[in-house]
Parts: sequence; structure tokens; C-alpha cells
Amino acid sequence: MTKVSKTAPKRSAAKATVSFTFDSATLVKRLLAASPERAREVLIHRFGLGTDSERETLEAIGDRSNITRERVRQIEAAGLDAIRASKAFKEAKPAFEEIARQIHTLGAVVPEEELLRTLGKDEKARNRFRFLLVLDSAFFRERETNDFISRWHVDATTAKNIHSALSRLYASLPDNEVVTEADLLDRFLDELKDVNDAYKNEEVLKRWLSLSKHIGRNPLAEWGRATAPAIRVKGIRDYAYLAIKRHGEPMHFSAVAKAISTLFSKKAHVATTHNELIKDSRFVLVGRGLYALTEWGYKPGVVRDVIREMLEEKGPMKKDDIIKHVKHARFVKDNTILVNLNDSRYFKRMKDGRYSAV
Repeated sequence: MTKVSKTAPKRSAAKATVSFTFDSATLVKRLLAASPERAREVLIHRFGLGTDSERETLEAIGDRSNITRERVRQIEAAGLDAIRASKAFKEAKPAFEEIARQIHTLGAVVPEEELLRTLGKDEKARNRFRFLLVLDSAFFRERETNDFISRWHVDATTAKNIHSALSRLYASLPDNEVVTEADLLDRFLDELKDVNDAYKNEEVLKRWLSLSKHIGRNPLAEWGRATAPAIRVKGIRDYAYLAIKRHGEPMHFSAVAKAISTLFSKKAHVATTHNELIKDSRFVLVGRGLYALTEWGYKPGVVRDVIREMLEEKGPMKKDDIIKHVKHARFVKDNTILVNLNDSRYFKRMKDGRYSAV
């Protein structure tokens, strides 16, 4: 199995804007000059290449010019074709090759937003690079679908293999469980047998994983299906779930609130955290202010309910055995269990000393 290279920069490093040997503003100005005036105006508004960085829709431009949306589209297409046929476009080949090399460095297939952030330091610069990407046929944009976010690629074969690998990886993941980042990367590598090994480093693999709408990562660097409770983190309840799961045993609600603040840098008031734990079926109160996860096998109910369910399942039991079993399910004192057990409305003591449910 191919190992993941650990020498690549961390994922956050890819967000830094790269430097090019050409000036994008000068290049775009030169290319726009090669298009007819009317088309040039349409392109400037469509791509946000003027003093205003806002990109306008076909409808907005058509309404202002009193022409149809389709006519605006035709003018835009004609303007792009004119630029592609120009001397300026041919002279710009080294610049396009430089952009292509950068995309290859990022993994050949890159989420659109991340690519534009990497290419341009501000919105105007990103608009210019978006325009350049659209101009050259070496760059291909994949639209957003139900399965993947919008992305750009410079290698159709690699893109197809990555899409297929992501779909197979998703199908292999359990519905509600999570896996470690190392485990997921190893699984992903197993699905990427037809992809160039040069791309197989940690940074690129994570970038490719981010393409999928169905695979997600939580703040603890655990991965799984995006719909899994441990991945779909939206509010205090979800952060509480992660905090308790990471702790591995029941926690007092005040400790949960503190853990949320420490682990995730999220402000969590103790009272609010307690209220959220009470409302969510993923948590079970197992002692004075102590909460466990339902998925650990804990069930809701007071001590009396735990005793009754246990006796109905196992049959009559001796006092010491009852105490032992109840304390696996609830963090309570022996006396609390005995008080409940001696309530004749719910339990009775048999002649042989065992107890049964009434």
C-alpha cells in the first residue's frame, strides 16, 4: 500500500496566496483589449473586472442594456472567442502554463473556492484568475452536484479516478461511526490505485476529500459520513457529544461545558449546556449531574426503572448482584439502590432472599 507523504505542508498552508512571474491585472487588461468593445463591457461586468468587483448575472446585464439574457450570453461567448483567437492570448501562454503548474502542485483537482483563494489575494484578483481559467481550455470547471462541490481540474483522467474513489470510500464508511484521520487516509489511498503517486501526500488527499459533500471531518480530526452525529457539528449539543465521546466516560455537565470551551474554543455556559444535554436523546443522566452517551448502552430512566428492566430481563436476583449491575448503569450510592429496591410497590423480596419485580 502506498504510504502518505508527511513532508507536504499542512493544509492551512495551501490557503496562502502564491506568487506568479506575471501581473494578473496587466495580463487581463491586455487580453480584454483584444475583444470588441461591446463584448469587453459584458466581460467586465460578468467577471467583476472593473472598479466594482461584483460579478453580474446575464439577466442583470440584459436588463440594463435592454437585451435578452440569451443575447448577453452570445456576446460574452463571442468576446471570449475573440480573445482566444488573438495574438495577446498566444503571447500569454507562459502565464497560463504557470497557472496550470500551480494547479498540478495542488493536486490537479482543486475545490473552486480554495483554488481562487490560493491564486488571488483579494476578490478583484480572484475575479481576474477566474476569467483566466475560463479563457484557457487547459482548465476545466466541474459544476457543483449533489455529490461534489464545484472544482477545477487540469487532468480529466485523474479527476474521474478521484470522483470514483471518493464514491467508493463513502460507501465503505459506517453510517454513524467515525474513523481516525490516519485510518481514513489509508482507506482513501487503497481506492486511489490508478492515481499518480506524485499527488499522494497528506495535503492533497485532504483537499480531495473536501470535494465530497458526503464525507466530513469534525473538530477532533475524526472523519466519517457527513450525516453522522459525530461529524455534523452545529451547536452546543453536538460539541457536548464530541467532548463526552472523547472523554470516554460519563462527565458532569459543568465539566462538559469547560471541555467545549477548551477543545473547540466555543463559549459554553454551564446552565445552557445542562439544558441541551437534558433535551437530547444521545445523552443519559446516570448520576448527579453526570451524563453518558446512549450509544454506550445506557438507557434513560431513574434507578427504579433500571432495576425493574434488569429483573424483567434476568429474573429474580440477589441484592448484591442487583447493586453490582445497577452501578454499571448508574453512578449512585448503594443506599440509593437499596431504598428503591425496598419499595414494595415495585419490588418484592422472595423467601430465598432474591428480589423480583412486582
